[in-house]
This record gives sequence, C-alpha cells and structure tokens, in this order.
Amino acid sequence: MRIGFIGLGNMGGPMALNLIKAGHTLVVHDIRENMAEPHISGGAKWADTPADVARDAELVLTSLPGPKEVEAVCLGGENGIIHGIKKGAVYADLSTNSPTVIRRLHGIFAEKGIPMLDAPVSGGVPGARNATLAVMVGGDEAVYNRIKPSLDGIGDKVTYIGAIGAGAVAKLVHNQIAICTMQVLAEAFTMGVKAGVPPQALLTAVQNGAYGQGMMLKAAMPRMIFKGNFDHVTFALKLARKDLGLATEVAREYNVPMAIASLVEQDMLEAIVHGLGDKDSAAAFTVQEDRAGVKVRG
Repeated sequence: MRIGFIGLGNMGGPMALNLIKAGHTLVVHDIRENMAEPHISGGAKWADTPADVARDAELVLTSLPGPKEVEAVCLGGENGIIHGIKKGAVYADLSTNSPTVIRRLHGIFAEKGIPMLDAPVSGGVPGARNATLAVMVGGDEAVYNRIKPSLDGIGDKVTYIGAIGAGAVAKLVHNQIAICTMQVLAEAFTMGVKAGVPPQALLTAVQNGAYGQGMMLKAAMPRMIFKGNFDHVTFALKLARKDLGLATEVAREYNVPMAIASLVEQDMLEAIVHGLGDKDSAAAFTVQEDRAGVKVRG
C-alpha cells in the first residue's frame, strides 16, 4: 500500500521501518526532520506537513505522544491530515489515545467520507523493532479487514476489538493493569525483602506460583468472573482474606506501608459481610462491580 506515516519516535520510527521492509511505499513526517533519515535511506519520501503526507496515501498512520498531538496533526490549520486525505483512503491512529477524542475525530473524518480506526499498540520498543506488537483495533470491521495486511507488518498479534474507540479502551485497560500491578509488586517485594528474603528468591517463588503461571488471566477471569461462577471453589474467599491479612500483619511488623493491599483487604471483608466467604476468592470482584454498576460477564 501507499502509506503515510506521521510520528517517527521510539515506537513510530521502528514501525515505519518495518512497513518499508514489508514492501509498502511510505511518505513520512515528524516534527524533527532528522528522525526520518533511516526511512529516507530505506526508500521513503519526506513530506513537510501532515496534509502532504496524506495527499496520495491509501492508508495514513499516526504514532504520537497523546490526544492533543493527534488532534493537532489531524485538524491543525491548513496542514492537518483532514485537509490532505482523499476519499478511498483510511486513517488509523496507533497512539495511546482518549476514546472520547477518537470518537470525536471519527465523526469529523466521517463527514468527509474517510473511515477512521483506532489501533493502539503494545509491546514496547522491542516489539516495535521486531514487528511483534499487539495491535488493538476499533472501528468498522470491514475497514479493519481491508488494512489488516498492512498492520501485520508492525505486529504479529493484530486483533479486532470492536466499534470505534474500543481499541483505545482496551489499551487503557491493559496499561492500567500493568502500571498498577507494578505498585502491587512494589508493596509485596519491599515487604518480603524487609522480612529477610532475597529479591531473586522472591521472584522465583512468584514466577513458579499460581500468579506467575498466569492463572488470573488464563483461568480465573474467563472461567469464574466472566461466568459468575463463584460456587466452584478453588480458593475460598475467607482463606484468601486470611492470607492477605497475614501479609499485611507482616508489613505492620516491619513498618512497610501497604496501602493497596489494605484497600483490597477491606473489599474482601465487605464481600465476606455480604455472605461470600465460602465462595471462591474471585467473588471479591463483585464488590467493585457493585460500585461501578456493571457486571463483567461474557
């Protein structure tokens, strides 16, 4: 395809190079022209503005820091993508973006007859360099199927998520889990090390245990939470609360702050008060469901 690519930073630069390697013809742009040197050496052409990038492209891709940059590149002055892109082309945003912004831009492009997809990526710089990214796509499924062969040039886990904005939501869910889990690990490992266990030994223990084997995502989520199947008890809630209580007790003994663990313990106590103590420990999930007013079932 003839692809216009805007944003040649740590993620976008390697993605654009992989598209060139996959045989696509690229026109590229970045606010720092020197970032395009390896792409031009590989056969890409430079464009001075986002509008010029989009002018003859069948597919326009952006990889930018966030919502305000995406809006500026899409709509800015007379030089935005929307002023250059032609009917028959597709615009897809690879950035980690706001689903609200995505849906608003989708409406603006739709008025011009241009389909837009949100297609955020995950896998970090190594994934971008090795074309092993996960690509989470939202928008019209027929349009997704049309450009998927191009997206396969940047990632080996390209997935259709749902309607416009769904890719952005999925990426934010993923990143929230990754970021917050790091803080849970910080609490647990500082407690463990302060209580006298070497970090590498702790890491090995966690990797070898149920959590390290991926049982939360591979078993508990699809088999229990998605089905509301809390009567099939593999680890009773009352026992899980006991274990977490023992962990927070050790933390208090060694003066290790554990704010997240303490909040989780309160949720588990609330679930027990609601009569769920003999259910599977996954039943504590329902406390947040009740607060949010939604059931995670499917």
